[in-house]
Amino acid sequence: MSADYRKREYRERLMFAAALIAGGLVISALSLNQIRATDRQHLAQATPPLQSTPGAESKPSAPSEPVTTGTRPSGVSPEPARPDAEAQKAGAQPVLPPAPAEKTAPPIQQK
Repeated sequence: MSADYRKREYRERLMFAAALIAGGLVISALSLNQIRATDRQHLAQATPPLQSTPGAESKPSAPSEPVTTGTRPSGVSPEPARPDAEAQKAGAQPVLPPAPAEKTAPPIQQK
């Protein structure tokens, strides 16, 4: 292996790397140019400036609070989802279906 051969191989690899980088830059520039060319209509459309409603100065800014917020109707009492045993004997049906049985694994054996 002579020094000239190593220099020539180094120069060839350097030129190959430079060609790859230049090709990547050209492809990136072409892609960005294509994106700019197709999206001009989308970029040109901006949201219009906000305008107030005519007569907004005379209207209140927020609606008034309703009078029934957070209150329960007086004639209705809360009922449990599952009636007690006496109520079930009297014919009351549970509101929710029965819960599924728990799945348990056998105990872990200690070594």
